[in-house]
Amino acid sequence: MFRPASLRRVTLAATILLTAAVAVAPAVANAQSSFPSSAGGCVSTAGTCVESPVEVAGVQRDAVWYLPNGQASALMLLEHGFSRTCANVNGTAEAIAAQGLMVICLDEDMTAGNPVLAAEFAEALAERTLVPPNGAPLPQRYVVGGHSAGGHFAALVGAGLVEQGYPDLAGAVLFDPVAAEGFSAALRSVSASGTRPVLTVAASPSVVNLFGNSFGALSSLGADFVGVRLLGGSCHVDVEGEDTDLIGIVGAMCAPDPVNTARLRDFGSVWARDLATGTRTDTYYCTDASEPLTCGGAVGSVLAGTRPAAAVIPVS
Repeated sequence: MFRPASLRRVTLAATILLTAAVAVAPAVANAQSSFPSSAGGCVSTAGTCVESPVEVAGVQRDAVWYLPNGQASALMLLEHGFSRTCANVNGTAEAIAAQGLMVICLDEDMTAGNPVLAAEFAEALAERTLVPPNGAPLPQRYVVGGHSAGGHFAALVGAGLVEQGYPDLAGAVLFDPVAAEGFSAALRSVSASGTRPVLTVAASPSVVNLFGNSFGALSSLGADFVGVRLLGGSCHVDVEGEDTDLIGIVGAMCAPDPVNTARLRDFGSVWARDLATGTRTDTYYCTDASEPLTCGGAVGSVLAGTRPAAAVIPVS
């Protein structure tokens, strides 16, 4: 039985949560209405979106696939964040599929990057036991990516592929990753001393991204360029855009903005295409992260912008 003091604390907590929900409800509606399409589940205009489970270590795991029009250049893992679902990254997955990649998202718990599932999924990828839907062939080349804790998951999957000796890991594309135990070592494994690209679009430091706690790992990879950070006006859930919800906005304490989301999807999808095809669209990179004059036009336009302000992620 609750004691009076305990009951008061529970009532106060419930009141605070309800007040917060009411306060941010207009922000959710505004965020969703500011984008060209409304939030939804498995939706794609760039190809075909299919909810089809995959078997990993003998267990059926819920998954969402995005199949591009034509033959896929690579398979990209795009993993959602902690307490989120694949539906929350639908628009970003669609943008990547529009660049010719097949995309998979596992609808699973991402607490601390779910290291057990990451190891099991890496093994399934390395052994090529995954079966894409609609008779589509499994691409040989892989890109790993994810948002928040899903970024940590992606790093662990990539490191697992390296450990398994898989020869066709192209690199990683991360969206404001949040690091947990093992993140730095996993990224170093994926990066291979800067010879395999690890690219990131990060948001402003905040409580929800642990004040950019992934930057130590990113900056020490030995690469000349690891991505950009959107500063003023950016939000941890920019990657979700129109697919965000009340939980996302309350948790992030901010709402995605169409400008931020469009830039993030532009960089992320072009980088993914480059990794998939083994090419380099120079305008989306810098040859020296410490020198803005070495940055291509797409990076330069973001750095020169005022909404949102941006910076190149520093490297050591």
